[in-house]
Amino acid sequence: MQLSVIILNYNVRYFLELCVLSVQKAIQNIDAEIIVVDNNSSDDSCAMMAACFPNVKLIENKTNFGFPKGNNLGVDQAKGEYICILNPDTVVAEDTFEKILNTKNWQLNTGIIGCKLIDGTGNFLPESKRGVPTPWVAFTKIFGLYKISNLFGKYYAQHLSENQSGKVDILVGAFMVMKRSLYPEVGGFDENCFMYSDDIDLSYTVKKSGRENYYFAETSVIHYKGESTVRDEKYMKRFQEAMNFFYNKHFKKSLFFSGFMKIGAFVFSKIKKSQQKNRSIAVDNYIFFSKNELQLALEKPVSYQTNFLDFSPNNKLQTEIIFDIQSFSFKEIIDFMQKHKAATITYKMYLPQSKVIIGSNHANDIGEIINLSKIA
Repeated sequence: MQLSVIILNYNVRYFLELCVLSVQKAIQNIDAEIIVVDNNSSDDSCAMMAACFPNVKLIENKTNFGFPKGNNLGVDQAKGEYICILNPDTVVAEDTFEKILNTKNWQLNTGIIGCKLIDGTGNFLPESKRGVPTPWVAFTKIFGLYKISNLFGKYYAQHLSENQSGKVDILVGAFMVMKRSLYPEVGGFDENCFMYSDDIDLSYTVKKSGRENYYFAETSVIHYKGESTVRDEKYMKRFQEAMNFFYNKHFKKSLFFSGFMKIGAFVFSKIKKSQQKNRSIAVDNYIFFSKNELQLALEKPVSYQTNFLDFSPNNKLQTEIIFDIQSFSFKEIIDFMQKHKAATITYKMYLPQSKVIIGSNHANDIGEIINLSKIA
């Protein structure tokens, strides 16, 4: 088997459904498997998987083991030569895995390969490629110096543009591809960390082993972000613990350094918490792209279009575009979102099987789910 895709889920039933649908399309020409690990979700994620995807391997944990152990349990049962660690709040293009598995970046010393991630509005997510957050690099990030000049741009690996592939130090845990043999060699995700710094730790551990990590810009994946995370006091506590874990593990200890990082982790977690606003956007009009004869009952009138070529944006109106995923490929949808990203446009996807519309209006917000069966 060539590839095992590991998806760790926690209470994101509809985003998980969308994710698995996209992965199924992306592995049609690959000898691959999907393994979903559920960390004791209280929603009907497991029931949905059993009903909609009976051929997908499902591991139902009776405890929320956190991100590292949950993924480790999935990798333990993987059979592929390569593994992909994938968040449930992602959507991959049909050619994503084929491109990455065929890239020339797979050399003897290759560690992890990541790709270009965009949010639910089509905007690039800079955490797709990062540098090692040394004390100085962390300082430039916390106090926003990286916005002033590329001289301070190591946190987001600004030596590469979003459309340039190349070597980077740190990749994001939402999408990581590596050889399965490498995973146990470096110890996998460190289970001493519940979540948040686990991807930084694994990337840095792989780098310290002598491998090179790569950012691959030739395919884009949607990452809605934060669907499993409410940025409350528990979030702040775990985020600070995660940062302290990483620095205590990898950097020389000193009273000054420890004090600085504790303050930095606190400030950074406060900033991250304040960014989650769950913004409510007043939509002026809806456009539903579908080749099927479907009618959507929404709060405002809906115009219907059967192809992307006829689209002409109106920057004076707040427009919400809804994609029928049965009418267009995920690659077509992702390309459209990146081409037409604008402050006056939001995007959602229609899942016909569940009769819901889902998406996210901002990278820092929890996504929106519209259940059409309840509206009807």
